[in-house]
Amino acid sequence: MSVDVIIRPERPDDIEAISTITEMAFRTCPYGEHTEQFIIEALRRAGALSVSLVAELNAQVAGHIAFSPVEISDGSSNWYALGPVSVVPELQGQGIGQALVNAGLDELRNLEAAGCVLVGESGFYGRFGFCSRPELTMDGVPQEVVLSLPFGKNSATGKIVHHEAFGTHS
Repeated sequence: MSVDVIIRPERPDDIEAISTITEMAFRTCPYGEHTEQFIIEALRRAGALSVSLVAELNAQVAGHIAFSPVEISDGSSNWYALGPVSVVPELQGQGIGQALVNAGLDELRNLEAAGCVLVGESGFYGRFGFCSRPELTMDGVPQEVVLSLPFGKNSATGKIVHHEAFGTHS
């Protein structure tokens, strides 16, 4: 990483910065509805923000990653969704997002999670071991961007359903 960043759990005084950074990071994203900051707030209110880490640079929040539980139609338990992950736009490409993902996956393993799913680009997330598995699907999402990473020998199969907070629009 080209910057000296500290990864730590979010604190109550980080919430406003997390919302601002998330909105800025996704403002120009060509996909989705640009509601990521509202999803994080809804997950937090519902007690479903299982892991929430910030990247701190020079005593300022520079990035954030969220993990929340998912349901899988085969009944597999203890699976989580990664996302959203965001980094201040002018600091992107410096390894902050990668540090957040690595730290978050470590936290999930510490929670004895069975695995992690996300919607994203395999070019970025493949370096962490995520790949598209045809046996795991998500309604309305192209299969090539539905990525998963089992932490054990067995992967889940079936349809992934995110927490209802992912339907939050404001």
